[in-house]
Amino acid sequence: MALRKPPLRDVHAERGAKFTAFGGWDMPVEFDSIRTEHRAVREAVGVFDVSHMGEIEVRGPDATALTQRLTTNDVTRLEPGDSQYAAITDEDGVMLDDTIVYRLPEPLAGGDDDATGGTPPAYLFVPNAGHDEEMYDRWTDHRDGWGLDATVENATEDWGMLAVQGPEAPDRVTAASEAPVGRLLRSETTAAPVAGVDCLVSRTGYTGENGFEVLCPWDEVETVWEAFVGEGPAGGCQPCGLGARDTLRLEMGFLLSGQEFDPESEPRTPYEAGIGFAVKLDTEFVGRDALEQLDAEGVDEKLVGIRLLDRGVPRHGYDVVDEDGHVVGAVTSGTMSPTLGEPIALGYLPVGLTDPGTHVGVMVRGERKRAKVVSPPFLDR
Repeated sequence: MALRKPPLRDVHAERGAKFTAFGGWDMPVEFDSIRTEHRAVREAVGVFDVSHMGEIEVRGPDATALTQRLTTNDVTRLEPGDSQYAAITDEDGVMLDDTIVYRLPEPLAGGDDDATGGTPPAYLFVPNAGHDEEMYDRWTDHRDGWGLDATVENATEDWGMLAVQGPEAPDRVTAASEAPVGRLLRSETTAAPVAGVDCLVSRTGYTGENGFEVLCPWDEVETVWEAFVGEGPAGGCQPCGLGARDTLRLEMGFLLSGQEFDPESEPRTPYEAGIGFAVKLDTEFVGRDALEQLDAEGVDEKLVGIRLLDRGVPRHGYDVVDEDGHVVGAVTSGTMSPTLGEPIALGYLPVGLTDPGTHVGVMVRGERKRAKVVSPPFLDR
């Protein structure tokens, strides 16, 4: 199957980016080097093209009820312009995806007035790369099965998305906009022009740094991108690829779909994956009953951080062993941390081995490397 192309694919190629297949998309993995891009985000500012992320819009009188029943957090708490992190689970509480749910602000909410004379809430949620069709089908199938009145649209190729991240991000995004977007609090969202393009600007990110994610019309992404990487008051941002995005998120202990969880190869619940904070058991959602039981009984394994004490780089799939050499888990993600200069990893271990400071080993190319358990994040941000 041919790879899907983001709207800036040719622009990135002209800049000399190296590409990789990710989630069915042909995406830039690096422009200059992963270390250069990583350092720019930690110390100054970088901009990522993350247009491979999905966008599903949910509108209509029952948009709230539908999205509430299919995500683990409490959608009813969202005011216009708010967003929240949530998991999407099956009947057994196993994670199918994790997502950000936005309650769209005016004027993006649109739609007809509801019975109370106001506009019904409208939502946009962001599935991981390659999951948009699956999540569209899930929302429409459950809508029809439950007889709810909601319109669901797969808008993935209507929106492009850029992430401007780093200590200087507020100044750059403010300089590119005609609105005071720098005043947004964490997880707040607003409709605002950026480089003259009508956008949805959110104080969110996947790096652990101060930052924004900017959704803009697919055919106008280049205008916004050039405002940040070109000349001008907002320009000079370091273009960054998926390689730096991965090392940045791993230093923060953030989950990656397909590695920290996957319904087939790594079936995990939010409690195992360390995101129980995004589960609201006082709401009704698919998987709630299974998670309520798990919350009461506890889990057998939990996701932990692992810091190697010996030289070596942990990689996905490497065995984790106890002090007697018995295999007790496996690395889900690992790298040499550009910030710390140390090898770090994530992995699931039995709860008896999850206390910080517990000594374990990681098998790197057949050789046991000393390591210890730590509590993510690896960096204090």
